[in-house]
Amino acid sequence: MISAKLGHFLDKPLSPIARHITISPNVLSLTGFALTVTAAMLIPFHTEAGGFMILVGGAFDLLDGVVARANGKDTKFGALFDSTLDRYADAALFLAVMLLLFRGNDLIGALFAIGGLVGAFLVSYVRARAEGLGIACNVGLIERPERIVLLAFGCMTGTLFMIVIVLFLLGHITVLQRVVHVYRKTHYSV
Repeated sequence: MISAKLGHFLDKPLSPIARHITISPNVLSLTGFALTVTAAMLIPFHTEAGGFMILVGGAFDLLDGVVARANGKDTKFGALFDSTLDRYADAALFLAVMLLLFRGNDLIGALFAIGGLVGAFLVSYVRARAEGLGIACNVGLIERPERIVLLAFGCMTGTLFMIVIVLFLLGHITVLQRVVHVYRKTHYSV
C-alpha cells in the first residue's frame, strides 16, 4: 500500500508550516470529519462536489497528524480519537455512495458499496487486533488514504460504480493479506 511505504513523508516538508498552526490536532480531526460528512451529504445529490469535499476533508485528516507530530502534541487519545472519527467518516461516505447507487436502481452497485464498507472496517480492525497482539500489521494493498483518493476520483469522474467494485475487491484482499501475515508471524516465529 502506498501509505505504508511513504509513511510520514509529508512531515518534513510540512513541519515548518505545521509548527505555526496553534489549533489543536483534535480540532483539526473534528474539522476533517465534519467536511467528510458534508461530502457524504453532497454525494447523492451533487456527486462531483461531494468528491471535491472528500479531498478537502482528507487534507485535514492528513494535517492533524503532521501538526500533532510537529508540535509534540501526538497522544494516544488523539490517535484513538482520529481513528474513531475516520471509521465514522468511512461509514458516512460508503453509505452515501450506497444511497446514490440505490436511488439510481443500481442494486448490485449498492451491495458492493455495503461490502466495501465492511472491507474498510475489517482492514482497520485486523490491523488494530494484530497490533493488540504485539504484531505490526502494515501489509496489504489498500488503507484509508487510498480509499479516500479513489472515492473522490470516482465521484468526480463518474466512475463510481467501477471504483466501488475496486474498493470492495482491494479491501477484502487486504484483509486476507493481513490475516495471512499474522498467521505467518504467529506460526513461524521463534
